[in-house]
Amino acid sequence: MPDRNLRLLTVHRIKDALQAQVVVGENLLDTHITGIYASDLMSDVLAYGKSGSVLLTGMNSIQTAVSSYMAEFKAIVFLRGKKPPDDARQFALGKGLILLTTRADMYESCIKIAQIDGQLSAGFEKDGALLERQEEVAVHQFNIEEGDFTTAGMISTEIKEILNSIGFDPKLVRRVAISTYEGEMNVVMHARKGVVTLKASDEEIQVTIDDEGKGIPDVEAAMQEGFSTATDEQRALGFGSGMGLPNMKRNADILAVSSEVGKGTCVEMKYAVKK
Repeated sequence: MPDRNLRLLTVHRIKDALQAQVVVGENLLDTHITGIYASDLMSDVLAYGKSGSVLLTGMNSIQTAVSSYMAEFKAIVFLRGKKPPDDARQFALGKGLILLTTRADMYESCIKIAQIDGQLSAGFEKDGALLERQEEVAVHQFNIEEGDFTTAGMISTEIKEILNSIGFDPKLVRRVAISTYEGEMNVVMHARKGVVTLKASDEEIQVTIDDEGKGIPDVEAAMQEGFSTATDEQRALGFGSGMGLPNMKRNADILAVSSEVGKGTCVEMKYAVKK
């Protein structure tokens, strides 16, 4: 997609092309975007979505908003007349995320956007509390509860905001946030409870996720894209496509997973801070 076209593409033009209604972010419609991503699988959004994009989706849940924020999307267009729930609206409002709704389906939306002056015809992509601060190391720790999808992703959101406030490279923060979010969701779906520990220094960011749960019988198999033990209910929320650990591996510089069946799993992720 040529850069000269991207400079002209705004959320407002997407809204007009889809005859969409604004749910959140009326004052942000002049925001420029870098592309379009159409999917109902949130793990795919995290794995393949490009920062600055607009998400086209029929998945209207709080996790859609959280996933889009983690992937640094600018806006979400809810398809087929769907509207986001109140918790998703409140989340988007606080994070500067634009929410739109259109009666068009995914195929129709892609076609209409591609026809905006021919500019997009070149292609689409589809389917805690502070514990201590010693010297230059910031340490934060957060608790995750089993099956709590209403607050799932809030820890990763807070970690992203902490790292941004410290001043780390936004691209690095994005990688940390996405992999932490995947780990957080794994605990919510598969464990009884868990603890996320963030350590950030001038040299390295480290995230450790310890959980108490059923464990992973075959870690090597779980690292393969598409491997999943998610329930139908979890899949209905847009998760369980088997991209969790692969996404974490893709974003971390070092990933170590140790697990004991019937006891739990420990995931350690490290990210080098480039100067």
